[in-house]
Amino acid sequence: MHRRRTALVLTAAIAAAAPLLTACGSDAHPGAAAVVGGQRITVAQLESRVDEVRRAQRAAVPDETQYEQVVSSTSTLTRDTLHNMVLDRVLHRAARDADITVTRKEIQQMRGELERQAGGGKGLETAWLQKYGIAPARLDDNLRLQLEAQKLAARLGTDTSQPAFWKALSKASEELHVDLNPRYGSWDVQKSSRVDAGTPWVREVTTAGGEPVTA
Repeated sequence: MHRRRTALVLTAAIAAAAPLLTACGSDAHPGAAAVVGGQRITVAQLESRVDEVRRAQRAAVPDETQYEQVVSSTSTLTRDTLHNMVLDRVLHRAARDADITVTRKEIQQMRGELERQAGGGKGLETAWLQKYGIAPARLDDNLRLQLEAQKLAARLGTDTSQPAFWKALSKASEELHVDLNPRYGSWDVQKSSRVDAGTPWVREVTTAGGEPVTA
């Protein structure tokens, strides 16, 4: 039961504890939303990932008024998605440093367990989309990360809510030299919260059609 509960809350825990990771902002990488381990996450890749979520939300909520409410309630989706994309790479690095691997069979087993709890595959996809902003096409990738996190915590003799786990991710973050484009904010380590870039003339707007734009 503890394993299942961990799987359900890990993505939310990552979002809450993300400020424990170190990151710096720089505009030295034109066209990049972030640079992690020397690898760029381009603005186009970020917008594509956000569009996946918006299309899935649109399909799940055909009523126009209800969909607009969903868009309004997830107005920070672009920044949240970028932070999750960065943290995915950080977690994968921490798992690799600990010689942790996850097999396809393990992912399928976890998915089967969660589908039974959610009343089927569609129920699981809907739950992950609504709770964590994970598009159905990315579900297996997310479950792989859940398993990596569980195994890493077990290797450290702790769980994903404890400082020892996040210390390992912080170390991986430093190794990867995470560099965020200040357009998407930065980490305030002292306040343990995400802060937006100090550019009030840049604001995120998501149209009802699902295309993220800035104005």
